[in-house]
Amino acid sequence: MEKAKISGMQLFTLMMLFEFGTAFLLPVAIEAKQDAWLSIMFGMIGGFLLFLVYYQLYRYYPDLLLVEFTQKIMGKWIGRFLSFLYIFYFANLAARVIRDFGDMLLTFAYPDTPLFIVNALLMFVVIYTVSKGVEVLARSSQILFILMYLFAISGFILIVCSGLINFANLKPVLEEGIWLPLKVALTQDIYFPFGETVVFLMILPYVKNASKGIGLSAIGLTGINLMITMLINVSVLGVSLTARSQFPLLSTVQSIQVADFLERLDVFFMLTAVIGGFIRISVFFYAIVIGTASLFQIKPSLKLSYLLGFVILMYSLSVANNYEELIKEGIKILPFYLDIPFQVIIPLLLLTVAFFKNKNTVKKARSTI
Repeated sequence: MEKAKISGMQLFTLMMLFEFGTAFLLPVAIEAKQDAWLSIMFGMIGGFLLFLVYYQLYRYYPDLLLVEFTQKIMGKWIGRFLSFLYIFYFANLAARVIRDFGDMLLTFAYPDTPLFIVNALLMFVVIYTVSKGVEVLARSSQILFILMYLFAISGFILIVCSGLINFANLKPVLEEGIWLPLKVALTQDIYFPFGETVVFLMILPYVKNASKGIGLSAIGLTGINLMITMLINVSVLGVSLTARSQFPLLSTVQSIQVADFLERLDVFFMLTAVIGGFIRISVFFYAIVIGTASLFQIKPSLKLSYLLGFVILMYSLSVANNYEELIKEGIKILPFYLDIPFQVIIPLLLLTVAFFKNKNTVKKARSTI
């Protein structure tokens, strides 16, 4: 671990931007149709429960990173193996996020630019930030949080003023019953974006006076923002167009026209997307760098950051053949083969073993006294 400390407010802004970073771009929970907002709410509740598991693990080992306390709990060899798998998991997610934003920028801003150039420029900024340490990343999140909310509030006001919202598109509520939004939440929304807060087990040891209220507040605000975003998308575009759109919020923003002169506000969307993507990739990449350094007992350095950054960059180019395949894998494959094991099963296993280990330690201490 580096010798650094961040505040609770910095953790809050970092978590909030991390979770919101990619989720607001995509048609989250649209399989629940006009009840997508309800599915997100169920996912948020599941996210609360998962974070409580992560926080309890942190409470047992407040001075250790995820890749360190897995070895403490499961033993050296099994623990190191699980730690390596977590680093690979974070690398996979980082590469997918970079590819998400690379494809988005190519589609709507730089159609003639090679994907490698766009991804490399974004990765270079991430490498530079992460090499400066977690304190710089946390301070950046505070500034970008304010900027992002200014864009979000401005966009919301303009959408309302343009008269695009049609609440009839949100009816009927629970057309297919409560099961459909619950099913979508259990298979998708819990894991993306809420369950991905497992990566913050690599950051919590740096927080001064960390409390579970900070994490729960960040998850709650993210959930509310995503519900509002999907309510706006569906009410403006309708269920069918929202489901077909690659980036429904961009389509909504492109529809804004106020007083016959205020239009084409894509820049609001693009800036917000770049801010969220930058924080999201940086958190994953920081976990990869500090986890690799801890696991292999080497000092974090700029050279290590560049080496791992190049690996992630190359992986992002090969992670999928096209954007449609990337999204399909993220919805149909990733939750079952990666998200559930790394966000639910392994943390619960670690917590169970840690509980009995700490219980036995307490008993031994009492018997000694």
